[in-house]
Amino acid sequence: MNGVAGPPGITHCDRCGGALEARLVGDRRRPVCTACGRVRYFNPAVGVAVVVRDERGDVLLGRRAGSYAGQWCIPCGYVEWDEDVRAAAAREFAEETGLHVVLGNVVAVHSNDHNPAQHTVGIWFAGTVVGGELAAGDDLDDVGFFPPLEPPGALAFPTDVLVLERLGRQDWPA
Repeated sequence: MNGVAGPPGITHCDRCGGALEARLVGDRRRPVCTACGRVRYFNPAVGVAVVVRDERGDVLLGRRAGSYAGQWCIPCGYVEWDEDVRAAAAREFAEETGLHVVLGNVVAVHSNDHNPAQHTVGIWFAGTVVGGELAAGDDLDDVGFFPPLEPPGALAFPTDVLVLERLGRQDWPA
């Protein structure tokens, strides 16, 4: 199924088990089941992140403990099926940093296609801390504030590079 939108390695229909083949559907080649005719659509997951800055303008970053272990990121996570994107961002941020936030404006929206097996769309929100105590948790093993253009190590996600470069180039409110 070369040239078909979707993650690699999926070769059979999730409904009937028939083989998938690439066919032109509308203006795109898509996987279509040879047995039942179902068109298989692959949609990205939605990720959310919260950008918190301190009085110096430094950004809170976390070092990942699970996937991408040892690399740094803006605290982030996935939106669950029945969850509002803002609620998911606040929940994920609290799970990873111990801090509770009020969300402000959207800072950035990017497609994350660095992992061919899981395309995501990320939404970064500005956040203001309103409670809690800073402590690494959930998927992080360290957290701290760093200048946006001077992260403490390699960044896990190319899109965080874009966001931090933007934050480092302009006067963006904390």
